[in-house]
Amino acid sequence: MSVLPTRFAQVILCFAGLFCQRTWQHAQLLLMGAVLVPGARTVASVLRVLGLAGEAHFVNFHRVLSRAVWSPRVAARVLLGLLVRAFVPDGPIVLGIDDTIERRRGPRIAARGIYRDPVRSSRSHFVKVGGLRWLSVMLLAPIAWAHRVWALPVLTALAPSERHDHQRGRRHKALTDHARQLLRQVSRWLPGRELVMVADSSFSALEFLNALAPRMSCITRLRLDARLFAPPPPRQPGRPGRPALKGARLPTLASVLGNARTRWQRVMVPAWYGLTARPIEIFSGCAVWQHPGLPVVPLRWVLIRDPLGRFDPQALLCTNQNMTALQIVTFFVRRWQLEVTFEEARRHLGLETQRQWSALAIARTTPVLLGLFSLVTLLANTLARNGSLPTRQAAWYTKTIPTFSDALAAVRAHWWRTIGLATSRRERDMIKVPRSVFRRLHEVACYAA
Repeated sequence: MSVLPTRFAQVILCFAGLFCQRTWQHAQLLLMGAVLVPGARTVASVLRVLGLAGEAHFVNFHRVLSRAVWSPRVAARVLLGLLVRAFVPDGPIVLGIDDTIERRRGPRIAARGIYRDPVRSSRSHFVKVGGLRWLSVMLLAPIAWAHRVWALPVLTALAPSERHDHQRGRRHKALTDHARQLLRQVSRWLPGRELVMVADSSFSALEFLNALAPRMSCITRLRLDARLFAPPPPRQPGRPGRPALKGARLPTLASVLGNARTRWQRVMVPAWYGLTARPIEIFSGCAVWQHPGLPVVPLRWVLIRDPLGRFDPQALLCTNQNMTALQIVTFFVRRWQLEVTFEEARRHLGLETQRQWSALAIARTTPVLLGLFSLVTLLANTLARNGSLPTRQAAWYTKTIPTFSDALAAVRAHWWRTIGLATSRRERDMIKVPRSVFRRLHEVACYAA
């Protein structure tokens, strides 16, 4: 019925081994429809854009998400391998992790909870929102034809609410526990590669950092009043008792920030939350972070202040003390791309528009939609010629660098072109654009999302 473009086949067919033959036929069509359809990503809208509105066995497409036997974890491993080979064949692999809230209502959404809305809340205004909390590990990779770093979702998991776990007699896991498991899983998929993890202050926890420090370099924010100590002194031979874990107490970073004798170093950070380089002032040192009853974590801390006075001073930490302060700041500013990806997925891939009630379908659909962001990027990479991708232009707006909307448009245009130029078996449909394709384009262009 529909043709898989030759350029896309080498990417999409890598996932065929995850499904049995019949399920793969339906899954392949769902993937095509999810790329082509605008607006809501429901199975019904996907079937309409595929020209299958009259399909009597439409329930088989629903069962791909709600009943079929396949592993999203294995799919994530395949996707990660494709992304690493395409965008990070060598050098350190930078991973970002963050959570987002999918706004969902209804009594059948069992894992739903009440959380702080990070978009609408501020320091002086607290807004609550009901929905599902998702935790996503993304590959922060430079995209040559986009001339910037993109956050490409790889592995996404649901973090159920505390109420949901208590009702089912389960031990509730904190967000950092879920994050630790996801990052350890990804590290096992990338043996022998240098890994760097960046995250916001939600993951600035001693137990979390201590568990991941042997596997990767962790970069996150650090409180200005954190309890920092000097490294432990060398153990004297023959001295009884346990070896010391820390040395003398060090001044807090807040006091270092206010000390007139602090020797600041001005550096230029490339691609500071965007495309332009920006000057900042930094001061760095090594210490041991300790809190009573928690593990002791050696780290390098970096104080940052703005010579232009546009943002408040802040502190970062890195569990790799051999990393320079400029490297730590350069890696950390990539973290903002995670927020961009979440927003792009909502705007262009229909995140929060799915309507499944089955627990298994809920657990699969959102990770698939986020993974679709990475898959579209891979497909667009096959279309990039001479390191460039067509961008949408207008007389009132000059756009020099392609964004995800341009990548999605290029993939859609190539797919429609392949479908439209396919030869029909029936002679009365031997026209440049078959009537069935024209009806599908009419459905997409004329009906509201």
